[in-house]
Amino acid sequence: MSPIVQRTVRTTCPYCGVGCGVLATVTDAGVAIQGDPDHPANFGRLCSKGSALGETLSLDSRLLHPEIGGIRASWDEALDTVAGRFRETIERHGPDSVAFYVSGQLLTEDYYVANKLMKGFIGSANIDTNSRLCMSSTVAGHKRAFGEDLVPGCYEDLERADLVVLVGSNTAWCHPVLFQRLLAARRADPKRRIVCIDPRRTATAESADLHLAIRPGSDVLLFNGLLHYLRHNDRLDFDFIERHTEGYAAALGTARETAPTLPAVAAGCGLAESDVAQFYRLFAATERTVTLWSQGVNQSTSGTDKVNAILNAHLATGRIGKPGAGPFSLTGQPNAMGGREVGGLANQLAAHLDLDDPRHRRQVQAFWRSPRIADRPGHLAVDLFRAIGEGKIRAVWIMATNPAVSLPDANAVRSALSACPFVVVSDCERDTDLARFAHVQLPALAWGEKDGTVTNSERRISRQRAFLGAPGEARPDWWIIAEVARRMGFGAAFGYRSPAEIFAEHVALSGIAGAEKRRFDLSGLQTAYDDLTPTQWPVNAGHPQGTPRLAFDGGSGKLKFVAVRPRLPVNAPDADYPLILNTGRIRDQWHTMTRTGKTPRLTAHIPEPFAEIHPADGERLALADGALARLDSRYGSALARVRFSAGQRPGTVFVPMHWSEGNSRQGLANALVNPAVDPVSGEPEFKHTPVRVAPYRPTWYGFAIARRRLAFPDAAYRVLVPGGGCWRYELAGESPREDWRQWARQKAGLDGDSLDGWLEFADPRAGRYRCAWIAGERIEFALFVSPSHELPPRDWLAGLFAQDALSDAARASLLAGRPLSAEDDQGRIVCACFAVGEKTLRRAIDAEGMTTAEQVGTRLKAGTNCGSCVPEIRTLLAETRR
Repeated sequence: MSPIVQRTVRTTCPYCGVGCGVLATVTDAGVAIQGDPDHPANFGRLCSKGSALGETLSLDSRLLHPEIGGIRASWDEALDTVAGRFRETIERHGPDSVAFYVSGQLLTEDYYVANKLMKGFIGSANIDTNSRLCMSSTVAGHKRAFGEDLVPGCYEDLERADLVVLVGSNTAWCHPVLFQRLLAARRADPKRRIVCIDPRRTATAESADLHLAIRPGSDVLLFNGLLHYLRHNDRLDFDFIERHTEGYAAALGTARETAPTLPAVAAGCGLAESDVAQFYRLFAATERTVTLWSQGVNQSTSGTDKVNAILNAHLATGRIGKPGAGPFSLTGQPNAMGGREVGGLANQLAAHLDLDDPRHRRQVQAFWRSPRIADRPGHLAVDLFRAIGEGKIRAVWIMATNPAVSLPDANAVRSALSACPFVVVSDCERDTDLARFAHVQLPALAWGEKDGTVTNSERRISRQRAFLGAPGEARPDWWIIAEVARRMGFGAAFGYRSPAEIFAEHVALSGIAGAEKRRFDLSGLQTAYDDLTPTQWPVNAGHPQGTPRLAFDGGSGKLKFVAVRPRLPVNAPDADYPLILNTGRIRDQWHTMTRTGKTPRLTAHIPEPFAEIHPADGERLALADGALARLDSRYGSALARVRFSAGQRPGTVFVPMHWSEGNSRQGLANALVNPAVDPVSGEPEFKHTPVRVAPYRPTWYGFAIARRRLAFPDAAYRVLVPGGGCWRYELAGESPREDWRQWARQKAGLDGDSLDGWLEFADPRAGRYRCAWIAGERIEFALFVSPSHELPPRDWLAGLFAQDALSDAARASLLAGRPLSAEDDQGRIVCACFAVGEKTLRRAIDAEGMTTAEQVGTRLKAGTNCGSCVPEIRTLLAETRR
């Protein structure tokens, strides 16, 4: 019988800043997810993460009730405790002794209420956000150049541009739907060109017409050289410069001084002169040019200067606010921009008004009717947790983020939290790395359960709508914050009954910004909240339907060139730490994996933390591809699986940032990262930490697969990987074992001596052991151990746990770790959207003589949804041809 459709709700994806529209259809069989064909960000397409959203809605790990000291409490008890402790701390130590740390995962309405409470009623600016970790350098660069945090263009510009320059952005993996729009535009007009500037040869670089594998940290030099080249070759728009900008002479003088010749630029950037010259010629000759950048630019001790170096090139050529031309920052989170709109950063006010402007402060205070207003910036993220460790901040409320995993120098952050007298955590998940430090935990609604708005990378405001009921006692973040505010004595200003009321107040406050000639202005928005369709600000009397791209006609003041000098990263490699660590995202995971880590489809592609290193470095360091390595910095250490890649720049190592201690013992990448920050933006340097890498040689390697979650406290290395109907554990240990059978049976939960259903192979002299436990017709547990990292593939074995009854062939080949028939083994997942494995792809390519990714897509569907697996499919095609 087919499932009964109950309703379909239009909402927005909770992952990256592309802001894709989603259709969520709730049936009696679950929630079906599709892309919204009418949403202008994605026109119906979703990436692998978005496609799998329906598989992440389980409640098994959710925080469903308030807790005080780990014990369930009522909402009144929990809220009274939070309000009382914050009020008491403020009375004893002043308003700057408390802080909020919030998140781009919050909706705009949540953000608005949190910022209002902290800055307008507590009277401190100690509210910062995890957007500080990814977007604050762009915010600072925008403010220096435009006087306001503006993204001038829109996604359509990528499709209208003749040249797209991607700087420090693996767009193919991190913003895949947008990248597919870009590739489709190039297919429609093959004369269009893509340039990728990135030290790594990423999936994005594989699709580019030109890849500049730049020396880490040398972006300012490259773009100063471009500015000098444009002037030297008479490619500037002097009319635009004269009428709309200031500071050109100083910026050009600094560019000429610091990047005097093309050979000097090439040498400083570690590039071939011919490649630099080709890039400069392309940029100079192409009027319709869009430059996109992301964390590779922002996450740097010179991130703000890098942003301004890019902006200088666009100001000098007048390529801004025009169809197919402009600088374009890609935000990392679904509502990073919405948080900036309401002043969620510690050095902002609200509605793009300035915290350091007394008149702006008076206007906001009068609007809020607040007893006080913060009059100076609060602690920025890294300094905020340093202040907690120093005892300056004595109560902190952390909402919808996990700084115990995501902040640099994570061990220092954990030490600070352990010493903090009062830590409140609002979250959806109960058992996170952060939860162990919480005195009070407050259950918040998750995606699919809450209502509000988010703003994507092109200034487009979209609705997130609820299609699921509130589980347990979970509540909206705005409600939780408002209830605490009421209990602190501020009830008259926080009597909200719905997110629509909060949004209306946000819109009204934006009218003050519009009157101050700020571009952020929603005062012309007339649509009812429930009927709001995706709309780009400003929305005012002059633009009642919104504004796709911002024109710069001089009405909002002069745009500013900023003279920037190349600066070396503050921490240079040395004899003790000779390699440069670069951290970032992978294709199918998101942040700390609390959502994406729930679905086997997304964990199958890359199941473990890895250290990607150039083969020459690997050979020199005696590393083995596929083995384990230990990484050390001056701040901490981590273990990761070695991956050799010729696309990795020699002298560097890449480690993804997603794994927490909860799902990977010793896999915490940010334990390694130095806490140095950009002096202007306060954004941390995630892309340049000196490290050393050495082989990690445990006594034994292994993996276990079981139907229930197990504990392996005696494994020095342990990675948890969810599977279909099972849990998989990648293991390594430093202590040898005498009796593997006893250990395995204990893990399997078997206490007696009966060996019914127990299969095993043991070679004690070689240190090898394999076993499986079959109860009735089903496999319940399997363990494979070896003194070498070379163990059987796990994918086929894990697949057996999805079967209610094992076949005779499966039983016969179980301990071999591979099926009797190769057709039964699809290998590790390459295409997460359609769950197509590597071995399936190789067999089809070989058998049918395929030569293109399009042929593979027609035959197996792989690569036909988000397209982020296409570069890997092309690699398989090339390997098969060879």
